[in-house]
Amino acid sequence: MAPGGSTYKEVLESHSTVTDYDIAMTKADTNLTPAKTTAGLSGKKGISSPNGVHELLECPVCTSLMYPPIYQCPSGHTLCSNCKSRVHNCCPTCRHELGDIRCLALEKVAESLELPCRYQSLGCHDIFPYYSKLKHEQQCRFHPYNCPYAGFECSVTGDIPTLVEHLKGDHKVDMHNGCTFNHRYVKSNPQEVENATWMLTVFNCFGKQFCLHFEAFQLGTAPVYMAFLRFMGDDNEAKKFSYSLEVGGNSRKLIWQGVPRSIRDSHRKVRDSQDGLIIQRNLALYFSGGDRQELKLRVTGRIWKESELWKDNGC
Repeated sequence: MAPGGSTYKEVLESHSTVTDYDIAMTKADTNLTPAKTTAGLSGKKGISSPNGVHELLECPVCTSLMYPPIYQCPSGHTLCSNCKSRVHNCCPTCRHELGDIRCLALEKVAESLELPCRYQSLGCHDIFPYYSKLKHEQQCRFHPYNCPYAGFECSVTGDIPTLVEHLKGDHKVDMHNGCTFNHRYVKSNPQEVENATWMLTVFNCFGKQFCLHFEAFQLGTAPVYMAFLRFMGDDNEAKKFSYSLEVGGNSRKLIWQGVPRSIRDSHRKVRDSQDGLIIQRNLALYFSGGDRQELKLRVTGRIWKESELWKDNGC
């Protein structure tokens, strides 16, 4: 638990199993970058990239591949357009003034190259023209996922099986089988809770993994609690599922139904878009009953496939 943090007591009830455990609460923002992968080179049509040409296309400042406009100094040293402003128009190699000289010959050479995706070692075996490679890699289905844990910043990336093992082994996240769940959140002195995030549990359902989040934060000036689900996979797969969340007490209840967001979207992005079950603190305390000095929320939920819903409706 982070210094100055608080602790939630959570009771999980799933398929007649009851588990008690504490969830440490910390301020967090997932801000992760995928690890750089070095892929082998192979040719198709066009010119495959020998090591020498590949090195010529590497910016000496940021070491990324350069795309037009590629600039050069009077001595012929090149660098990318992003780094040109960072070096204050001074060549990082020979210290001469850069000016605005384009290296058209290198741009032309790059145009004739075909390269493999940087995620070749993760399963993408397609070859792309040099100028199409970058766009593909931003959307490649083999692009590593960021760790979905919301308790603190985590820089681990990988495929889904790798992240599942990472969540279990390094973050000690509980894994549960089943598509229905029943959580009870108990917190004394809820007025002290401001911004906090928890990664509560991961559910194995339909052969996929879903992350349930519960957070407390300020929405404008109003303190709120929010629960939402994220899917461990891409957005096109996430859209095949739906989920519902329900919370209530004192003969009242709130129900949320939606589509889980992919973990390609950070938990903060999902939270800030308010795409989940949002409970105002006053209403949460009303649901809790008693003297409103203790938070006692029971959140139930269900995950289903859209195809299963059609079957249930006899369609």
